[in-house]
Amino acid sequence: MTIAIVVVSDRSYRKEREDLSGKAIEEWAKNRGYSVVEFCIVPDEREMIAQTLRDLCAKNINCILTTGGTGFAPRDVTPEATADVIERYAPGFAEAMRHASLSITKHAMLSRAIAGIRGSSIIINLPGSPKAVIENLEVIQDALPHAVRLVQGQVKDCAHE
Repeated sequence: MTIAIVVVSDRSYRKEREDLSGKAIEEWAKNRGYSVVEFCIVPDEREMIAQTLRDLCAKNINCILTTGGTGFAPRDVTPEATADVIERYAPGFAEAMRHASLSITKHAMLSRAIAGIRGSSIIINLPGSPKAVIENLEVIQDALPHAVRLVQGQVKDCAHE
């Protein structure tokens, strides 16, 4: 599976704060044998996020994982930028992550993360906290490879998979 990581953070983009969440995703991916083919940091700017996602989807990357910009702050626009790009929603990922996260913190209900499909790429919004990123990836990690195979047209009969 090929992975692209998009860190959405004004401060990391301006090099005022070291990115830790994107690095946590990268480590998680490499530990599972996935190939991280793109890693970028963008500011909390809706059109820049959307254009970055479009560009990555055009490269047919299997899974694009964003981190940051999913909360209630005025500049948290990652879900809106993602919605601008996706062709089909994949709500189960975000629902499962929020559900599992609620057992850890009641603040999980403040997540506005979404997931969806554009072409042959799956885009999933993750939180901005390194700890929460890993907790959320652990929730979806078993379903993600099958989802990628489905989107790629590699699965013909789910009942026998």
